[in-house]
Amino acid sequence: MASAAEQLAANLNFSAFAKADELKKRIWFTLGALLVYRLGTYVPLPGIDPTIWSQLFKSQAGGILGMFNMFSGGGINRMAIFALNIMPYISASIILQLLTSVSPQLEALKKEGESGRKVINQYTRYLTVLLAAFQAYGIAVGLEGASNVVSDPGLFFRLSTTVTLVGGTMFLMWLGEQITSRGIGNGISLIIMAGIVAELPSAIANTLELGRQGALSTFLILAIIVMVVAIIALIVFVERAQRRLLIQYPKRQVGNKMFEGQSSHLPLKLNTSGVIPPIFASSLLLLPTTIASFNAGKGPEWFQAITTQLAHGRPLFLVLYLGMIVFFCFFYTAIVFNPTETADNLKKHGGFIPGIRPGERTAEYIDYVLSRITVIGAIYLAVVCLIPEILISYASVPFYLGGTSLLIVVSVTMDTVAQVQGYLLAHQYEGLIRKSKLRGRR
Repeated sequence: MASAAEQLAANLNFSAFAKADELKKRIWFTLGALLVYRLGTYVPLPGIDPTIWSQLFKSQAGGILGMFNMFSGGGINRMAIFALNIMPYISASIILQLLTSVSPQLEALKKEGESGRKVINQYTRYLTVLLAAFQAYGIAVGLEGASNVVSDPGLFFRLSTTVTLVGGTMFLMWLGEQITSRGIGNGISLIIMAGIVAELPSAIANTLELGRQGALSTFLILAIIVMVVAIIALIVFVERAQRRLLIQYPKRQVGNKMFEGQSSHLPLKLNTSGVIPPIFASSLLLLPTTIASFNAGKGPEWFQAITTQLAHGRPLFLVLYLGMIVFFCFFYTAIVFNPTETADNLKKHGGFIPGIRPGERTAEYIDYVLSRITVIGAIYLAVVCLIPEILISYASVPFYLGGTSLLIVVSVTMDTVAQVQGYLLAHQYEGLIRKSKLRGRR
């Protein structure tokens, strides 16, 4: 007889989706919210000339502005009200995560459970407002410094721009939370993915146009397609890969009943740090280049020489990019995963790894395993990000076909599909329970 899980998997088809009314409502809500976000990326800031800014942006697109424009779905290229996108919130979340590991007060809040998480989330929102206000004011000053972009520069323009951009970021933060609670998938991740996916058709069209004009050979375009498919397959494989540590629980007696010992697994992902390392590495490396391009050749000669060597595809850029990816892989993994805390939790619940003494030795063993699989994760991220980076530099491949964008799109898609399958399985399971109850009554 097939197991219940096999029956659910067999029944998981389009007919099940058609009957899952709650799931369809969630999907429609998610699509509607993402449509609102996309419309906002086409509403320009008041007081600027979009045509002049678009021409100026093209000259700066190879720097950090190009990367932020990718995450904002073209919002910076159009200097829209959602130009900051959700990035200040992500930065605030990462900063709070880092502070939690070094601040005893925040660490105590984290251990309080749901109430502590609510307080930390509130701190994250406050920090988001501060970061967004700082970045928005910097954008306003930068726009005033650009020639003929702002029609009426002054205090009122700076104030209106700051308020508009901060309001746009806070609205997207709220929209992402609504998608998470009332839609399907992680709202913040879906907003970022929607921005990247929306710009992919133009990147593909530009690539084919370069092939038509002879700038890219047919062989190179086919090689790019094969590379993209191979990278997607690699991302799917590694993001699903886990190193499972066997956990044993001894026999226990509750009243007059004796319960047999149980076993479970402690899953350790190969890529615990996710997409954070390439984003951090790209931001730090592209910042000097962006500053130099805005200064238009001004500044010390040594600074100009360094920024020249930090251009896309240069050996110094690739070496530093590789080194920073590896560093942030280990650094962020150490922040988000605490082997000592995990070992203590196992010890409290009577769990142990066979052959390893509970407590400190278990923490050392988990750290030993985690360090070695993080090496594999760092190599994986380096391959995914460096190969497209080389093609972008030497073959004029559009920026949106970079490894970071593919990594975000594939990872978020996998998480969303997993949630959809979870809802369908739950719906099917409830249907089987109802059928079994009806049969019992008969």
